[in-house]
Amino acid sequence: MSDFLVVGGGVIGLMTTLQLADAGHSVTLVERGQCGREASWAGGGIVSPLYPWRYSAPISRLSIWSEGFYPELSLRLLEETGVDPEYRQKGLLYLRVDDETRAMTWARKVGKPLERVDADFLYTKEPRVAPGFDEGLWMPTLGSIRNPRLVRALYTRLDAMPRVSLREDCEVTGFAVEQGRATGVETTMGTMGADQLVVCGGAWAAGLLAKVGIKLPVRPVKGQMILFKAPKDMVQRVVLMDGRYVIPRADGRVLAGSTLEEAGFDKTTSREARDSLWASAVSIIPALADCEVEHHWAGLRPGSPDGVPFIGSVPGIDNLHVNAGHYRNGLVLAPASTRLLVDQLLGRESILDPAPYRLEGRLVDGLNSPD
Repeated sequence: MSDFLVVGGGVIGLMTTLQLADAGHSVTLVERGQCGREASWAGGGIVSPLYPWRYSAPISRLSIWSEGFYPELSLRLLEETGVDPEYRQKGLLYLRVDDETRAMTWARKVGKPLERVDADFLYTKEPRVAPGFDEGLWMPTLGSIRNPRLVRALYTRLDAMPRVSLREDCEVTGFAVEQGRATGVETTMGTMGADQLVVCGGAWAAGLLAKVGIKLPVRPVKGQMILFKAPKDMVQRVVLMDGRYVIPRADGRVLAGSTLEEAGFDKTTSREARDSLWASAVSIIPALADCEVEHHWAGLRPGSPDGVPFIGSVPGIDNLHVNAGHYRNGLVLAPASTRLLVDQLLGRESILDPAPYRLEGRLVDGLNSPD
């Protein structure tokens, strides 16, 4: 029996497992499919909320802590695994921001570098941006990471750790709860016990906790993206306009995203979304019109009512914990949200006040009696 059992092999589950294993604990990670192949793979990899000044303080606190951690994590994983997560800190250019005053006020309050720049600066930084812009906003500290490589690096590291057991294609079908205490999970591979259970199920977290009568208000929200096969350095940094963005990769490929769709667990792509994403990308970088669209996919974000994740113990059930509901910012918030929960699990001083993220008072219709 492991010290901890983590349900869900996305970036939240992988980082949780890594931190617990780093602290010397035995951990079993259970994933219904393949680790890192859902929302963690499907996202863009921007290490910041798109418009951070539009988010509440609890999200900003997690985001700022996480952003500072990614360079260290990326270098560590490259050294330990040989897999480069491709963290790139090239900054972000904002075009057509209609709440600039709010943005600048936020930046001064949190100490974030953000400045208005003129056309000469803008086109020097990104020469292939569509012509006609007189100004923009520039955030030089923003970074991006190649999320498929990040999850591959995390998986590679965990797979080499002797106190970690990775169980893929292993679906949780129920929880073992005795006298108000969670003791393990029932899975398609049999019963697995652990001293502590952590649910990191992303868009599937609500369905998992429903098995013990907990109504977690997390739902799937589909997002579609496309990938251009572009010449290297056609786009050099993230550019954002009207809620859509382009993200360059080190090999020249350019991602464009993303849609927001309430479609349940349907991950099918549509021609309408592809055309809309293509049009948005070309309106930012016209030269992309001459590039092949190499791939088009969809992922499911774990939507929550206010975008603030649920992090902490499950009321009424000892030894059961959850870290889910990050909505559009799972990768953005992952280092801080996982550290926050691990600090609580191990009795350490928390990096942030955990109160805004607790489940108490935030569950749908209160708490049902566990089965």
